Amino acid sequence: MMISPEVYYEEQLKGNTKEQIISAIRGLKQEIGRLKNIMESPGYGQELIVHPSEDVRLHWTCEYLEKAKQAYAEAGGIYTFSKSEEKAADFTLNMDSICKITFGIGGFFGGYRSYTVEILDGLKAYTKLWEDEESLILFDNENEETFTRDTFLAALADLHIGEWRRRYTTRRFGYTVCDGTQWELEFEYNNGHRPVRFDGDNSYPYNFDRFKMLFGIDDTEENEDEDDGEFKPL
Repeated sequence: MMISPEVYYEEQLKGNTKEQIISAIRGLKQEIGRLKNIMESPGYGQELIVHPSEDVRLHWTCEYLEKAKQAYAEAGGIYTFSKSEEKAADFTLNMDSICKITFGIGGFFGGYRSYTVEILDGLKAYTKLWEDEESLILFDNENEETFTRDTFLAALADLHIGEWRRRYTTRRFGYTVCDGTQWELEFEYNNGHRPVRFDGDNSYPYNFDRFKMLFGIDDTEENEDEDDGEFKPL
């Protein structure tokens, strides 16, 4: 069972020195990295389920980290962002200026499907497989209503995509994959910010399934595509 951020603050941070708090911050960041590595590893989810799950532990550890940063400031410390934190903050800062999202996923056998969302005053979305293009209605399953511009961007912000790696590959875990699934994602902006891109080869961010849900993607179809690939140790 995870404790609340408020209880974590009272029990682990309150009254501590700057040195003690910054040590706690380092430990929390290491734990976040460890949990993401577990969730992004090949075959994750096929083993025995642990409670609380890595997803739950990751969520609350991120909450603890925010509390620790606040406590550090209260103790007189000036927190310095790492390069990855700067990248994440920049993505969040420019969220409202995203004007186009292009997402593609697929493989040799099943074809490569693209999804495009144009964000102006409203949303315009469409998908394309081979030469066949069709419009999309983006639906918010959590609130059971169609996405608006603001609710779509809010759901996107909740995914913390700015924290993603630039590229995902199974080689990071000592595996290579024959065929399988490749994906790429690009954000374009209307404020002069350069496009932000991510991609992967049979490897995905820890919350990739939640991201795909924004486009109404059926996970069962994606799983069939992934079965085309075979993991082999390097």
